[in-house]
Amino acid sequence: MTETVEKTKNGAILYDRQVIREISEDRFTASGWLHSEPVSGALRASGRGNTTYVGNIPRQFVLRHYVRGGLVGRFVHDRYVWTGEDRTRPFAEWRMLAKMADSGLRVPRPAAARYCRQGPTYTADIITVRIPDVVALSEYIASEACPPEFWRSLGAAVQGFHDKGVYHADMNAYNLQIDGDGDLWMLDFDRGKLLPPGPWQQTTLNRLHRSLQKIVTLDPRLPFRLANWEQFLEGYFDAVRSE
Repeated sequence: MTETVEKTKNGAILYDRQVIREISEDRFTASGWLHSEPVSGALRASGRGNTTYVGNIPRQFVLRHYVRGGLVGRFVHDRYVWTGEDRTRPFAEWRMLAKMADSGLRVPRPAAARYCRQGPTYTADIITVRIPDVVALSEYIASEACPPEFWRSLGAAVQGFHDKGVYHADMNAYNLQIDGDGDLWMLDFDRGKLLPPGPWQQTTLNRLHRSLQKIVTLDPRLPFRLANWEQFLEGYFDAVRSE
């Protein structure tokens, strides 16, 4: 992975020439591509409507505009406080994704990122390589009753990320994605970090559990029960003990 930074009129673009040969500011808009389509999904799996598939098969990309969530998001849609280029959200996420992808973890390969500064604030976007044939965990478990082996393997896969020190700031049933082979991928590492072992590991597990419980409230027919979470934890802690 090699990175190139090009200054723009009011910001900068960070990209990898081996992943995306040419980059310009219009590539960070859906209209800058011949083909684009909004990401959609059931059970709120499409996020906040800020993500778009762009480009053509066989290699497509995912364009994501950074928007605020939570209470702050009710008042400030997509602006962040400027604290320096290297600390911008897109540059930090791009570099973290690059490290994880280079180490063999199942995460999207970063292509390009940019920020646009206006005084003390900035807006941001990131482009990653689209992972083929993945669906959100929320959709995957909605489509069929998953056997105990699936939940155990999922727990072991999450522990594999934790073992590498990967902290996901919002590990939920939408940012965990499952491919056609049943393998786990993690998406959306905004505010993610690489950390030594600590309480954050249990915190992220608790967040995932709450997310799974929440989607059951959206559709009580979903085949997720306490036994499935116990199977997940079995896989997770078996992986810990096998290190």
